[in-house]
Parts: sequence; C-alpha cells; structure tokens
Amino acid sequence: MAITEVGPRVVGGKLMYNRAVRIDEPRSWLLVSGHEARDDDGTIAHKGDMAGQIRLTVRRLGQTVTEGGMTMADVVQIRLFTTNLAECKAHYGVLMDELAALHCRPTSLLAEVKALSEPDMLIEIEAIAVR
Repeated sequence: MAITEVGPRVVGGKLMYNRAVRIDEPRSWLLVSGHEARDDDGTIAHKGDMAGQIRLTVRRLGQTVTEGGMTMADVVQIRLFTTNLAECKAHYGVLMDELAALHCRPTSLLAEVKALSEPDMLIEIEAIAVR
C-alpha cells in the first residue's frame, strides 16, 4: 500500500494537517469512534485542562488503534470536536507534538460543537486508519 500526502501544511517544522491523503490499495480499514479523555474508571480526566485532555485522548485513541491491529502511523484521518474552539486552537501545538511523536500524519477536521456527550469533555477525536 502506498500513502501519498497532498498539500501538507507545516508549521514550525511540524505537520499541522494534510489537505488530502491518497491511499492506493489498502487491505484493511479501521474506523474508530470518538475518543475522549477518560481515566481508567471511566470518568472524564483533566477537567478544564484542554492540553491534558488532548494528550489523554490521543493516548486512548492510540490504545484502540493498537487493539485494532494498527499503529497511529496508519491513521490517515482524524476529526476533532471541541466545545471551545479558541482554547483548542491555543493548544493545537500539543496535538501536533503528540501526533508527530507517533508518526501520525493525517488529514483532519477541527470543529466547535455546542456540547459533547458529557459536560466535562472539552474535546473528542475520531479516526480512520488503513493498512
């Protein structure tokens, strides 16, 4: 399988997002539901801390991707939903750092929503991985 990045947007030497990713002949797809910053007991962690929620959400996403037999490098698309766009954008560098450390270079969407499924959630991320 070949993955070709189309129109990468780089900020400070790190990928901010790809405008598109072309995938030739994938054999497996993994469609990942929205993930959030949950502790092991299921409660929302890092209440009021966007950076903390971003880090934990990416970690939880990575665990699911691994459980699905892939790596974060196989993730070709993420969608981020936040209840506070300005705060999320102020901490977008945290997301870029987390993804870079995992060799994850996806296309992405960032959208503000009125609410997520729990009041303490600041961000939710879903993904598509292919191999």
